[in-house]
Amino acid sequence: MANFTTHIVVGTIVAGSLATLTLAADAIAPENLVAVTMAGSVGSVLPDIDLKDSRPSRALFAGLAIFFSFAVLFHFAPHLSIAEMWLLWVGTLLFVRYGLHTVFHKYAVHRGIWHSISAAIVCSLATAIVFYYALGRPDGVAWLAAGFVFVGFLTHLILDEIYSVDVMGTHIKKSFGTALKLVDVRHPAATSAMVIAAVLLFFLTPSMGTFVEGISSRPMWAGLEQRLLPQDKWFGVFVERGRLAAAPAETPPQATGSLPASSQADTSGKTAP
Repeated sequence: MANFTTHIVVGTIVAGSLATLTLAADAIAPENLVAVTMAGSVGSVLPDIDLKDSRPSRALFAGLAIFFSFAVLFHFAPHLSIAEMWLLWVGTLLFVRYGLHTVFHKYAVHRGIWHSISAAIVCSLATAIVFYYALGRPDGVAWLAAGFVFVGFLTHLILDEIYSVDVMGTHIKKSFGTALKLVDVRHPAATSAMVIAAVLLFFLTPSMGTFVEGISSRPMWAGLEQRLLPQDKWFGVFVERGRLAAAPAETPPQATGSLPASSQADTSGKTAP
C-alpha cells in the first residue's frame, strides 16, 4: 500500500486539478473553492481511518472531537453555568477523541469496509450534510465538496491497488483487490451497516438540483474546452523582435456565486435614491 505522504501528495494534486477546472468554469466563489479543495485532500486519506495508529485516524477523530464538543457547547450554553459548560465541553471532547476512537477501532478492520466504494459514498454524503447544515454553504457548493471527497477517496483506493502490483518483480501482492471494491464481502455485517448509513444519510442531504444543473450545463463545458489551451500566447508573453515582451492581459470579471453562477439582474437603468 502507498504511504501517507504519497496519498496526501497525489490527493492534493488531484484536488488541485479539479479546483483549477472549477475556477475556470467560474462556478463558485473563491472562498468556497478553498474549502472544497481542502475537502478533496482530506478525502484522499480517509480510507486509512481504519488503521488505528495512523495519522489520518488520529487527525480525523481529533477534528471530530473539536467539532462536536463546540457544537454541543453552543447548543446547551444558554442553560448552563460556566463550570457546567467547561465540564460539558471537555467531556464531549474526550468522549469523541478517545471513547469513540477506541470503540471504532475495536470493530474496524484495515482494508475492510472502509476501503470500498460504499464507504466513499457515505463519506461524500456526510460531507454534503456538514457543508450545508453545519457550515452554511449553498447546496451546490455542498454537493461539489461531496464530489471532491469522493474523487479523493477513490484516488486513495486506486493508489493502494497500484502499489499492490510489484512491477519490478513482475508479480501481484496478496493485498491486490482488497482496496478498490464496491463492498466488503468478507464482513457482511459491516457492509450492511455501511449501506444502511448511506441510505439514511441520503435522505438528510440538501437538494441536488443546483449541482446537477451546473455540472450538466453545456455552455460551461464548451467554455472549459475553449479555455483548455491559450488562444494566442502562453501566460500573455510573446516574442517581439528577438526579445520577450509581456502582453497586457485583460482581467475577466469574477463571479462569486454558488454552482451554477446565478445570473445578475440588469440594474443599469436604476439610480440610487
